[in-house]
Amino acid sequence: MNDSTPLDPPSAERRPHMYSRHGHVIEDPWFWLKDQKYPQVDDPNVLAYLSAENDYFNAMMQPQAALVETLFQEMKGRLKEDDASVPQKDGDWLYWWDYRPGAQYRRWLRHPVGNPGLTSIILDENLEAEGKEYFRLGTIETSPDGRLLAWTADSSGAERFTLRIRDLATGADIETVSEVVNGGVAWSSDSKALVFTEVNEQWRTYRAQLHRLGTDPSGDATLYQESDEGFRVSLGHTQDRTWILLATGDHETTEIRVVSASDIDTPARLVSARKVGRQYALDSAHGRFWILTNDDHVNFRLAEANWETPGAWITVIAGSDSVYLRGATAFADHLLISERVDGLDQIRLRGYDGSEHRIAFPEASYTASPGSNPEFQPAHYRLGYSSMVTPGTVYDYDHATRELIVRKVQQIPSGYDPARYVTERLSITARDGKSVPVSVVYPKGFAKDGKGKLFLYAYGAYGHAIPPSFSTVRLSLLDRGYAYAIAHIRGGDDLGYDWYLQGKATQRWNTFTDFVDTAKALIEAGFTAPGRIAINGGSAGGELMGVVANTDPDLWGAMVADVPFVDVLNTMQDESLPLTPGEWPEWGNPITDKAAFELILSYSPYDNVMPQAYPPMLITGGLNDPRVTYWEPAKWAARLRANKTDSNILLLKTNMGAGHGGKSGRYESLREDAEAFAFVLWQLGGASER
Repeated sequence: MNDSTPLDPPSAERRPHMYSRHGHVIEDPWFWLKDQKYPQVDDPNVLAYLSAENDYFNAMMQPQAALVETLFQEMKGRLKEDDASVPQKDGDWLYWWDYRPGAQYRRWLRHPVGNPGLTSIILDENLEAEGKEYFRLGTIETSPDGRLLAWTADSSGAERFTLRIRDLATGADIETVSEVVNGGVAWSSDSKALVFTEVNEQWRTYRAQLHRLGTDPSGDATLYQESDEGFRVSLGHTQDRTWILLATGDHETTEIRVVSASDIDTPARLVSARKVGRQYALDSAHGRFWILTNDDHVNFRLAEANWETPGAWITVIAGSDSVYLRGATAFADHLLISERVDGLDQIRLRGYDGSEHRIAFPEASYTASPGSNPEFQPAHYRLGYSSMVTPGTVYDYDHATRELIVRKVQQIPSGYDPARYVTERLSITARDGKSVPVSVVYPKGFAKDGKGKLFLYAYGAYGHAIPPSFSTVRLSLLDRGYAYAIAHIRGGDDLGYDWYLQGKATQRWNTFTDFVDTAKALIEAGFTAPGRIAINGGSAGGELMGVVANTDPDLWGAMVADVPFVDVLNTMQDESLPLTPGEWPEWGNPITDKAAFELILSYSPYDNVMPQAYPPMLITGGLNDPRVTYWEPAKWAARLRANKTDSNILLLKTNMGAGHGGKSGRYESLREDAEAFAFVLWQLGGASER
């Protein structure tokens, strides 16, 4: 470290470190920023560098403090202070959550059906968060008899949750079951036991445990333990509550076992043994399993099987090149099927007699998905809906009349007029001829004369699509004259599962070039010009930011990279890290595969930083982040500082008491959004425009 003043950029010293693999010698002079005692981080030199970067961030952002506050108040003003969810029936109770004015966190409430006078608070996150720098509720699950609550919470951002059991009659927690939980919980039918998943020291969810209420947790039975370090264990229950599901898998292979919820002592039954590259999910109704699988088509098929022979699958809906099957929930009267056609969400209801129809939605471009539907035979199906210009809407769908019943429309107290904005769904041609969809929203009157400012967002990994949904935060840019675009690039599954595969592993470069080609196409369409584009991505989307900063720095006027996965080559060779073995199907295994090593080396952002001009950059990280470890953004920032030839601002902010998702609480997270937008407006202009 140097003895810099707060207004001088910090400088992390170079320390010689190198390694060889597959005939390549890799120099990593900032290797020391990884504390070798991780997950404990107490190396004074590491902490001093992170602290210096945070001091520099604070000093450089201080002149923007008024703008940050203005943006924060705008964003806060669009939140309904006393917001609440639409109550949903589950058995004898109606459940919902609410926010009290000024509260950072939710309260969870219920009352007996037909008797709102007996409303009770089953959990108040604000009370649980008192005195904590970070608080995140994980899962909350009421027992079938309605007397107990299983809930998990994380108080550091490290995503190791504590599981507690609460007596709802007294409001007191009566048991602490485990402090290393990650994932959901499932109750037995008699409410006397519950199943949960635990992580090991490497933060890998490796086993499913059975706890009987009132017993010592040290004697909990293991229902299933995974031996493959690349697989993760998860659990759930079928919609009819007959079965508890114990699933294990990685990014391309699945294996599921079922345990009777009413006879928890019976051994778990294997549905179908794992086959590399085959995924499946299932639900249960009327003595049959309903299975979604990609075993004979990349876009999945729907099959059924008897409970007695769960591995004998009979096709119900064949796989299709045009229809991407994404999920199927088995209710008493219908299968509710989530699918995507030409990149657009669809919801199909299929009766068990084979009759079916799709739900009609009011706009040409939107996002729609099933909402909370806890009961097996609900009166209506709860759905969620929004578009780039339509605030979030909760519908109940009456399948008899085929009517969408509005239960809630997102309120924006400071006001919102959708007529002030225009949205388009564009298709650009990538360099290899593929058509890439782009969702754009901009203020009415936005001139496509090449002089506009554009904010471009993408993710592009793990088959995770970024839907064209509504955002109140985004309005702060739109109201200052910006256009906002989402690039639906390969690596996501926006256009089907093969769209994901085309941006995965050996085809990873498609993700990066799709993003660059989208930006160039929007320039050609008159939305903006080189140097007038702000770009943003987080985690694997932060990897995207790092790559395009190296390949096409002149296009970008500002870049915000949130918890960016940028030290890809080193991370994918470190088997001790929580995610690495499970990530090899996604990125390739550079330890054993020379081609994978060389491919990752060709794009790994940290390894490809070079002496050149880079755009203004804001980089964030979290000290407790188990997904993208803090040293990835720190090492990247250090190498950028040592190599870049420009005088553009580079800021690194590390949340010292948070993890992958940044700060907790609805207002604290908004303040971080305000900081990011203030950085963009500082660099590209528009701070005073309304």
